Amino acid sequence: MSVRTRNRRAAAVAVVASVTAGLGLVLTGCGPEDATGADDTNPTATSSANGSANGGATSEPTKGSDGKAQPAKLNGTAKSGLTISDGSRFVVMNGTRVDFGTVVRDLAWSPDGRKAAFVDGDGDLVVSAPDGSSRTIVAKNPGNENWSHPTWQVRAADTANQLPKLDNIFFAGRKDGVSRLYGVSATAHNGTPHVLSLGHESGEDVKELPQAGNVWPNAAGKYGAAVYANSDDGKVYVRDDYLRQQGAAITQGSEPAPAPVDDDGFVFVRSVGGHDHLFRETPGDNGPTFKDLTPNATTDYTEPAFSPDGRTVAARTPAGIVTLPADGSAAPVKVSDYTGLPAYRA
Repeated sequence: MSVRTRNRRAAAVAVVASVTAGLGLVLTGCGPEDATGADDTNPTATSSANGSANGGATSEPTKGSDGKAQPAKLNGTAKSGLTISDGSRFVVMNGTRVDFGTVVRDLAWSPDGRKAAFVDGDGDLVVSAPDGSSRTIVAKNPGNENWSHPTWQVRAADTANQLPKLDNIFFAGRKDGVSRLYGVSATAHNGTPHVLSLGHESGEDVKELPQAGNVWPNAAGKYGAAVYANSDDGKVYVRDDYLRQQGAAITQGSEPAPAPVDDDGFVFVRSVGGHDHLFRETPGDNGPTFKDLTPNATTDYTEPAFSPDGRTVAARTPAGIVTLPADGSAAPVKVSDYTGLPAYRA
């Protein structure tokens, strides 16, 4: 059992008496996502979320802005759960492209894969069915704010510790050049997001967590675990919100993504030798260990995401999306010519 797990369980015993059903709040943070590179030129290649019956990679014919045929694009997302959102209305998934009927930025999936969360063209936080239908505006952007990178935090009710069921969405909101963490219920309709108040573990020389500059939230696991980055100090933070909001800086890096298995660490991005590399953090009794998953990188690997079984990591490169084993045992393999934010649907 890792130190992180032991600390969590100890915290559960120490504070359970003070926990109420209203402490359903958890945290994460996110950064603004650039929607450049959106490819809206091939509506004829779109389909429903059922996708291709072919389990292998497919190549899709495309047309340029002049109407002329372009080289076929690699699309190896069939039967993998991998999805790619690029800021257009089309989401790459299951070997095809699905028309969501509205702009889709920073697509994230509920843990059960039954719902999608994203930021639409009006900057609102939206939840929909997996094909973009049945859209609900969970929170309406008041204007002059940039919302980005929503993430879903779900926890089953824990009667032993008097903890309620959680179904929240967290995201980063940037206003007047300052990015903060926000949260709202995933089942809200035109709800009002609240700024998340960040706490920290007790101890000597423990600094207060930064309240501003927090970006790129990602949640996973069954105990409210989450990670995020801070653009001001360039560090990755891990959060344990099983009973209370507490966390700490772990390492230098950005764009973290937690493993779906609790206490199995996270992947993140760190610049090495002029390129962005993917690193894997794994907690342990003697402290975390770090491994460069892309030691021979000749391009930039960014925006990583874990597969639901935790065995594979997908990442963005300038040339498209790649996947690689989560333990770094093999080099990245390109699976799609489409560029955008990779995410996995269970």
